Amino acid sequence: MTNPEIFELMDRFEQSSLRALKLTKPGFSLELERGNTAGSAALPAAAAVPAPQENEKMKEDTKTIDAPLVGTFYAAPAPDQPPFAPAGTRVSKGQTVCLLEAMKMMSEVPAPCDCVIEEVLKADGQLAAFGDPLFRYTPC
Repeated sequence: MTNPEIFELMDRFEQSSLRALKLTKPGFSLELERGNTAGSAALPAAAAVPAPQENEKMKEDTKTIDAPLVGTFYAAPAPDQPPFAPAGTRVSKGQTVCLLEAMKMMSEVPAPCDCVIEEVLKADGQLAAFGDPLFRYTPC
């Protein structure tokens, strides 16, 4: 399976009411599990994704940097490092503003243009669905 196919499957799983999913093909195996038990490494419940009403509260003319894939949001390169782009930071086009982790792979999310980050919309370690707004920004 390709990464986009895996991310699409993860997104559909997240939106479903399934508790677990196991896919096995020759040379490939994928297990997704959702649970609330202590010590579980399962995916967070779908309720962790912001409700559509929250996204509708943003102004129509607001520009956002959206998640290009499903993954865990990280504002900094490491827990003991400063964030890539805290609110109020001016960033250049292509500069990394955060990381998204999916299946133990880190993907850098670049700024779409020279801009000022107005607001960080996800908390560190929070799950981001495909297309979720991560940052609100003003182009320079």
